Amino acid sequence: MADHDYLSDLATSLKGRVASAPAQVRHQSMTGETPKETFKRAIAATTKAISGNKELDVKYGGDVAGLVRGAVQLPVPPSKPTPAAIAKARGEADALALRIAFHDADVFNGLQPPAGEPRAIFEALEQARCESIGANAMTGMADNLHAAGDARARRRGYHKDDVTQDTAPLSEAVGLLAREVFTGRKAPKGADGILSAWRDYIENAAGDSLKALSENLDDSEAFARVALDFLKDMHLHDDPTGAEEEDEQQEESKENEQENPGEDDNQDDEETPGSTETDDADATEETDTDAQDEIDADNVDGESDEQPDDMAAMSPQQPALPNEKPPYNVYTTQFDELIKAEELCEAEELARLRGYLDGHMANLSSVIARLANRLQRRLLAQQQRSWNFDLEEGVLDTARLTRVVTDPMQALSFKEEKETDFRDTVVSIVIDNSGSMRGRPIMVAAVCADILARTLERCGVKAEILGFTTRAWKGGSSFQDWIAQGKPKMPGRLNDLRHIIYKSADMPWRRAKNNLGLMMREGLLKENIDGEALDWAYGRLQARPEQRKIMMVISDGAPVDDATQSQNKSGLLENHLRMVIDKIENRSDTELVAIGIGHDVTRWYARAVTIMDVEQLGGAMTEKLAELFDEPGKSPRRRR
Repeated sequence: MADHDYLSDLATSLKGRVASAPAQVRHQSMTGETPKETFKRAIAATTKAISGNKELDVKYGGDVAGLVRGAVQLPVPPSKPTPAAIAKARGEADALALRIAFHDADVFNGLQPPAGEPRAIFEALEQARCESIGANAMTGMADNLHAAGDARARRRGYHKDDVTQDTAPLSEAVGLLAREVFTGRKAPKGADGILSAWRDYIENAAGDSLKALSENLDDSEAFARVALDFLKDMHLHDDPTGAEEEDEQQEESKENEQENPGEDDNQDDEETPGSTETDDADATEETDTDAQDEIDADNVDGESDEQPDDMAAMSPQQPALPNEKPPYNVYTTQFDELIKAEELCEAEELARLRGYLDGHMANLSSVIARLANRLQRRLLAQQQRSWNFDLEEGVLDTARLTRVVTDPMQALSFKEEKETDFRDTVVSIVIDNSGSMRGRPIMVAAVCADILARTLERCGVKAEILGFTTRAWKGGSSFQDWIAQGKPKMPGRLNDLRHIIYKSADMPWRRAKNNLGLMMREGLLKENIDGEALDWAYGRLQARPEQRKIMMVISDGAPVDDATQSQNKSGLLENHLRMVIDKIENRSDTELVAIGIGHDVTRWYARAVTIMDVEQLGGAMTEKLAELFDEPGKSPRRRR
């Protein structure tokens, strides 16, 4: 845990650390190194210096910077970068390094408000604090952060004149305005649209709190408490000192019990099953997660595309008793979307994204080819060829031509190959398209799904590729409709589903190849509601005529949807996922296998494997699928 003295010392020593980074690069630089490699090495060295962690892992890949499980992942710089692109790359790296250096996870998680817009604003203020400390210490770093912020705002369309409060999130505006107040530097031009829509509202409601926040940048705990006051001024957090008021209520309750002993015994007994104390405990358990595990530099203002790793740990290892499970319901399906990949993106854009995907996975081409060949050999070995003989038409049976020679009156004999059970199979590959999959995991998942579909097609096995996410972060049209209807309690699922068909079972692979590039599109990956996605994929399989049905799920954790989880009892999405998995595994003939990326999914699925390194994903997929075909017709339920 970083204390106040450490933060002050670190801010003072930033200049010395960064000044030493170029010397380190020159010392480590190899003869003949390209300018691009030198630039990457310089960025990595500077990032380590700013963060104060010499052992920090800095990787390059994808198109968005992020902090994933303690490692910094930065976009690959262009071969011929412009000054603006260089400043943007430096700013993205600086933002992540400052987050590592100055963010106090214990303080942040202990004081953060419940999920939803309040937490998003709380996160935006914290990131603005970390960046402002560095910007105030070094002018060059301030320029880099300014350039990165401008590029990000323009990419999201916040520079347009038609930006309104309905189209631009409040958390984004708060983060931009907070940087302006904390550093004394005007926000970038790319943010003119969003700030013109929100500036007056924020300053009138909580301008004094913003100034108070700027006076506590070096004290993370004091800053967090003032941030709660800011939320209270914005009428987004009614109980910034809930713990103190709860203690006062308990003291008053004790005094009342002493004055009137036994008077409220019956009332207490009646309130026990649904007591507020229990709900508060559940809410505390839900919100007390480490948001530092996965931080996205492109979403540092709170609307993070990367969900915390610990979200998976929020669900109990053992399912709740039947009478304790909250019933699963959906507030509205009016805004749900079932769409084909080619309908979400123009053909030219899909081709470009596919080329981008192939380019980033070029170093795995030899590995992928070996996996595909290995799987194809194993699958073809399972196809026992058998024939029907003595038919009147078909393929000429040359082994029986001697009959015609010995007896010219004998008719020619034909044969026909029998259809095998192996070919009467369909495989559904269901890919989690949530924000935490962004970067290398979604790349590897897309390419491996592509290879599996291509290989299965060669073997006569039909395969479909599906994806699931949501249309919006933290709600959407469903959430807004719920607010307009007076916020009824326990509304159920409160987000707009987006189920994507990348390749249908009957579509040839060559026609669906470019569709998988859609997973690389910025802004596609959001939140994940696994239970309804699996139920949807299962329903598609049930409608297929094939005798044998296999479903392969690629995910990296438990279902996550902030809007739903913040407005319902804990465990709603997790319990529904367990119910759907139980239906598929134990009450159907569909064979279900899951691959978890970075998370142990064996507590959800009976047949599963966990991949800690995404490069193992291709081998795991082929091995698991080959294992299924090793024992045709036997589901995991029957094996147990």
